[in-house]
Amino acid sequence: MSTAIEQYWQIRLADLKKALEANNFEVFLANNADEVKKVVFEEIIPAVKPAVVSWGTSMTSMETGLHAALKASTAFKTIETSDKTISWDENVERRRQSLLADLFIMGTNAITENGELVNLDGTGNRVAGLTFGPKNVIVLASRNKVVTDLEDAMRRIKNYVAPVNAIRLNRKTPCVKTSYCEECKSAERICNTWAITEKSAPKGRVKVILINQDFGL
Repeated sequence: MSTAIEQYWQIRLADLKKALEANNFEVFLANNADEVKKVVFEEIIPAVKPAVVSWGTSMTSMETGLHAALKASTAFKTIETSDKTISWDENVERRRQSLLADLFIMGTNAITENGELVNLDGTGNRVAGLTFGPKNVIVLASRNKVVTDLEDAMRRIKNYVAPVNAIRLNRKTPCVKTSYCEECKSAERICNTWAITEKSAPKGRVKVILINQDFGL
């Protein structure tokens, strides 16, 4: 059964690759975590030659081992934005510095069949890096993030991704209790800034790695 599922997604991801490329994204295909790291270290990094690499918090990056591999590399400087041992003020400053990185790495909350990236942020540093600042951006998009259209993307994010993240982060928000978005006014709300990326500008700046496995939320 797993082979049939993988073949199914190979077809769908090949179609999605074409849609993304028509929207000026540079697109790579990976079947597993090892191939994700291979694409990053053997194709993208040699091409863009970054001096500074940073990221927006990404479960996919953690789960594939890419985050650890980047931190272990001595070929470039990294700006760690997920260090829980530093103060909030220092964390914010590192997030600001990461917006001037040569290469910024993040996941995506959803990706439509039309080749659009859809993301919803709390502080906004992740979508800020996607939109402008870093010279190049890598977006990790596992197959479980694929949706039909923008409406489907927003539904997925509001009623699945955000509540699960709020639970994971121990936030005091209504969705933690109901599992659905309540359009709350909580001080701990994590749904603050939307970004819909229809095209990469300039062409090829945003590089999407489509992964034929499920990672993250």
